Parts: sequence; C-alpha cells; structure tokens
Amino acid sequence: MIVPDRSADPVRRRIESLGTRLSLPTVFRALGVLEGEHPSARRGAGYDYLDIRPYQPGEEARLIDWKASARAARPMIVDKERESNGNVWLLLDVGREMRGRTPSGERAIDVAANALRMFAVLSLRRSDDLSIVLGDSQSIRRVPFNGGFAKFEHVFDGLLRRRMDQPRDVDALIDYAGKIRNRYSMVVIATDETAWTEEQARALRLVAQTHPLVVVSVAALNPFRATERFDRIVDARDGRAVPAFLRTPTMAKDVATHREFAATALSRELARTGSTMVRGGSSEAMFNEFITLVSTTLAKSGFPRADVRAARASGGVA
Repeated sequence: MIVPDRSADPVRRRIESLGTRLSLPTVFRALGVLEGEHPSARRGAGYDYLDIRPYQPGEEARLIDWKASARAARPMIVDKERESNGNVWLLLDVGREMRGRTPSGERAIDVAANALRMFAVLSLRRSDDLSIVLGDSQSIRRVPFNGGFAKFEHVFDGLLRRRMDQPRDVDALIDYAGKIRNRYSMVVIATDETAWTEEQARALRLVAQTHPLVVVSVAALNPFRATERFDRIVDARDGRAVPAFLRTPTMAKDVATHREFAATALSRELARTGSTMVRGGSSEAMFNEFITLVSTTLAKSGFPRADVRAARASGGVA
C-alpha cells in the first residue's frame, strides 16, 4: 500500500505554496503556456467579473474587452469567472511497475503523484474542475473533483492508499484520454519512462490533436548502475534480483544511452503537436523542471518580467 507521509516531503510543502505565491493572472498565463495553441473556452465563458486589468504584451488580442478599453482609453482585459466542467484530467499509471525506484530513492508513483499535484494546485487556483483517473491492467477508475487544494490532497492521498499488484496498461490510459469528449480539457498523463513505446508515442499524437496534452515521464533507476544507495536491486514486476555480475559500467551506460534517446524522441514527437513533456528522477527535480519550463516559456513568449520573476521565485529559481 502507498501511505504518503506529507510531513516528511518538503516538495509537497513547496507545491502547496505554489498557487498562493503566484497572482491569478500569472496562473492563467502559466497554464496557458502548457495548453499551447489549442482553443480554450475557459476564459470569459462565465458571467461574474473577477478582475479588470491592463493588457500586457504577449497576451492574445482576442482577450481584450473593447468596451472596457474604450472607457479606460487603453487596452484592457476582463478576467471572468468561468463555468467549468472537467477542465483538467489527471491520468496516473498505478500499475505495479510504478513501485520501482528512481535515482533519488523515491518510488516512481510518489514522484508522479507530486508532479500531478503541481498541475492540480494551479488548476484549482484557476477554479477548474479536475478529474483524477487511476489505471492499471485490471481497471480504470475516474474520480471527478471540485473544491480546494486541501480537499484535493485528502482525496488524492486516499486514492493512493491501494494495493499495486496489477501490471500497468498505458495503452488503456491513452485510449481513455482519446475518448474524453470535452476538447478543451487539458490532459496530463503520468507514468515512468520505461513505459513508452513508439506505438504509444503515435497514439499520444492523436490525443494531442483534440486536447492540450502534457506527459509526465518519471526517470527510473538504472538497474545496472552500482551505487552505495542501492546495493541490491529487484525488478518491481516480479521481485527478482538483478545479478551483481550484470551491474557493470558498460551495461549501465547502454541503458542510460537508450533511455536518453527514447526520452528525446518522445519529447520531439510531443513538441510537433504543441504538447509538453516534464521529466525528472525525483520530486525535487520534477518540481524544478516544471518551474523552469513555465518561467522560461513565459519569458520567450514576451510576458511581463514581473510574471516571469514570480514564477521563478515560487520555485526558488534564480
């Protein structure tokens, strides 16, 4: 069973503070970066005004409210409260392979779950509804959610207190994502890097044609790299130990090279469709990768320096 220890995980405390340290407009922009060029019905779809603010360089011109701009004699944007329904889908592989370790010593499932928490905290700050989907070869379970992040943590932790004794089925998760009807929903799929194949990369391309897509790929421990931390390594699927005589520098290098090649190929495939990959071998690395991705892309897109500084400061990035 997975029993997360919230107090012992400093990254989770940083995730909790992420949404509160960023202004609401910056949260909108940060998630907009990850949603790419897909049309969005989220902004301005409701009726209650949240904020009227000046237009900033780099924002889409279609967001300008011309009546408010005429009154203010300069371009203005009206942020409105939205009617939302299943805007963000968090799909998590809970197959027994996710019990495997990462280079940091954490389980892959723990790193993946923390990555999904990063998306959840910003999405809930934006008042999105979430759907949590857990999948293995035996079943796929969806849990719709709306509420605050504290409630999300309680629900998510409860879902993760389950036995992980079934093999993974990433194909089923991708197929599930492709059948999500709301084309404006952002889909986040989390598993470890050993799960991906060329066929699955092509299937992800189809999902990306209809939904903003983010892939969370957890870097797995290299089973052939001898370290002081791991003097004995077993396969997460069947519990068999990796023979010590196979743990050589040559074998370790070959595995590392293959994984880097596969990760680069997947990242490029996703980039062609405007999708994103976040990859890391620890919760800390995944958090830093997320912050760097958002802040760097904001900067390249011409967003105000204050937004970029806020995004970097929220993650302790200089």
